[in-house]
Amino acid sequence: MFKIQTLNKISPKGLNNFPRETYEVASSIPDPDGILVRSQDMHNLKLSETVKAIARAGAGVNNIPIQEMTDRGIAVFNTPGANANAVKELVMLGLLVASRPVFAAHDWVKTLAGKGDEIPELAEKGKSQFVGPELRGKTLGVIGLGAIGAMVANTAISFGMDVIGYDPYLSVAAAWSLDRQVKHAETLDSLLSKADYITIHIPQTDDTKGFLNADKFKTMKNGVRIINIARGGLVVNADILAAIESGKVAVFVSDFSDDELLKNPNVICLPHLGASTPEAEENCAEMAVAELRDYLERGTVKNSVNFPKCSIDEPIPVGGTRLCISHKNIPGMVARFTTILGDAKLNINAMVNQNKGELGYNLIDVEGPVQEVTLRALAGIENVIKVRPIFG
Repeated sequence: MFKIQTLNKISPKGLNNFPRETYEVASSIPDPDGILVRSQDMHNLKLSETVKAIARAGAGVNNIPIQEMTDRGIAVFNTPGANANAVKELVMLGLLVASRPVFAAHDWVKTLAGKGDEIPELAEKGKSQFVGPELRGKTLGVIGLGAIGAMVANTAISFGMDVIGYDPYLSVAAAWSLDRQVKHAETLDSLLSKADYITIHIPQTDDTKGFLNADKFKTMKNGVRIINIARGGLVVNADILAAIESGKVAVFVSDFSDDELLKNPNVICLPHLGASTPEAEENCAEMAVAELRDYLERGTVKNSVNFPKCSIDEPIPVGGTRLCISHKNIPGMVARFTTILGDAKLNINAMVNQNKGELGYNLIDVEGPVQEVTLRALAGIENVIKVRPIFG
């Protein structure tokens, strides 16, 4: 029986994919095998030694202490693309409200309440203060062409925009998904200097924090409109407020509220609505549950932010054992595993070794059960982090 702890409210559509005969799921549960989380901050959370995996029902993992989990041999999964359509739609809304001041217009029209038959005429006279440009024919710069960025780029093409994309790490799959009309910027400065609108779709890391700053704004057109539905820390608030003051930036739309931003009339802040649709929550929950089940039941790794992609297609042999071994990525580790298994007279049916940065991960199928003494010998190898058997 596997135990799963939920740290946030998770869509029942995903939780229902845990077989009740083999899984126990609760928000408070002792010694869980896996954790499902959305937004709860886990940096100061003490985890049981039993935890083997964490699945984040969403793309960003800033709320999870990744390095600590890696050091403990705990796989951390996210759900890239599961909320992509929801975020894409909010980006398109952001482009529209950055152009057409509909929020200000709505607030102004409400001041006409009580004026009865005068309202139509007053509205006609007052609408000139809420004029804004169309998207058609304007140039959109998309920074980051992953699942969300690619969808934004393609939708903007259908709006009649000229689209320039920049992504030095563009995957083959993402490239194939792009509309052929999306132009590729050779450099970031090339995109920044040409775009009337800019939307950013990159993860927030130590390297990307403060990505849009005073230096980047200098390269942009005067009157550029910027959309950030990715992560708040990607934009330096003080710098964009200065750019608004100078006229360099006309409007900034952010899905992340901050006191200094809320005071500026040219900033539109939303309360982190990017993935706030029932469809996105269901998609993320279903993907996160599938990732946890694959890892706990088969040792399979897919969409992990700290473990390498790894799987064995064949099922675990009946009566056999699949060994899931995480270790520091140094030479000679596999030879040491096979030596111990050979000494234990265990025949290896299949083996996969993958690595990601400083971490190595092995799946090894052997005939027959692996005894505790052998498991201890494997775990005792220097630089081994965790050994987990799955019995067939």
